[in-house]
Amino acid sequence: MANIRRLVLDVLKPHTPTLVDLAVQLADLEGIEGVDISLKEMDQKVENVKITCEGENINFEQVERVIMENGASIHSLDKVSAGASIIEEVTTQQD
Repeated sequence: MANIRRLVLDVLKPHTPTLVDLAVQLADLEGIEGVDISLKEMDQKVENVKITCEGENINFEQVERVIMENGASIHSLDKVSAGASIIEEVTTQQD
C-alpha cells in the first residue's frame, strides 16, 4: 500500500490550543516531517485554519485523533498526496 506523503485539511478549532501548540503536537507524530498551519478566518470563539502535513508515511487516523482531542473538527480533506514522491502542481499563466 502506498504511503500518504501530504495532507491538506480545512479545520475549525477553538482558540486554545494555539496554532503553535497544535502544529507541535502534529509534528511530533511518527511519519510527519513538517506541519504548516495558516489562519484563514477568526471569530470570537473559533478559528478556521488550513493544516498541511508532510512526511514519508502519514497516518491520517493519528492526525485526525490529535485534531479531535484538541476540540477541533475537520471540515474537509482538501488534498492528499500518496506514493513514491509528491507531485507538485503546475500552474499555467493565462493571457
